[in-house]
Amino acid sequence: MLELSETKRCPRCGEAKPWAAFAKNRSTRDGLQAYCRPCGAEYHQQRQLARGKKVRPRVPVPAGHKYCRQCGMIKPHGEWDRNRSASDGLSTACKECRRAKARAAHLKRQYGLTEAEREELIREQGGVCVICLSARPEHVDHCHGTGRVRGVLCFSCNAALGQLKDRPAAMRRAADYVEGNSWKPTLVAPGVYQLPS
Repeated sequence: MLELSETKRCPRCGEAKPWAAFAKNRSTRDGLQAYCRPCGAEYHQQRQLARGKKVRPRVPVPAGHKYCRQCGMIKPHGEWDRNRSASDGLSTACKECRRAKARAAHLKRQYGLTEAEREELIREQGGVCVICLSARPEHVDHCHGTGRVRGVLCFSCNAALGQLKDRPAAMRRAADYVEGNSWKPTLVAPGVYQLPS
């Protein structure tokens, strides 16, 4: 078994480094790679470039941070989802980029819209919810029967339509009720009510 106190000389950089600085390789006599980890990574990149393959440039990051290749920002580990199968234990994209990608995929899968088409709908509505005319529209409204997109609503108006199950008669009765046109159904039989005409 290797002891961490012993050193090995890297033939590429010429430095004597502790054995922990070398990756494991069972096929060699000492059980370690010939080059230290930084030199091995540099050698691998040079080989990939020589083969004509695309190599992503290395971005130096401070400890406790990671570089997101999608947004191009360096963010602390707290802004990354966990991924146990990754070498560093973090996902390949930050939480914000993963959310944006998931939102775009949901729009395409559920409604057949892109982000640009959704923004165009909002622009056509004047940037406000078409029902309350005040809140920022964020939720795509669609007919549950046909799947046709009707517009983009605020959360409250979209939830209200859902609660009324898209029934125009129920919506009219709700509007009458809110406007103060009080009406009370008449009990005709147990559990059977007659609505006023």
